[in-house]
Amino acid sequence: MEYNLGDIVRTKKQHPCGSKLWKIIRVGVDFKLECQGCGHVVILQREKALKAITKIEKKHGE
Repeated sequence: MEYNLGDIVRTKKQHPCGSKLWKIIRVGVDFKLECQGCGHVVILQREKALKAITKIEKKHGE
């Protein structure tokens, strides 16, 4: 699956704030994700991010 900047993705586990939706801020060797519930930013290794993401909720520009 291809991920682009600005995509909103759903993860398997929810953030402590209760949200499962994240916005992709950076794609590369690692992913930088921003929680859509509270705005917290996390950086995950690419392998962990690909395992955690279940689907793309909204593509950038839709």
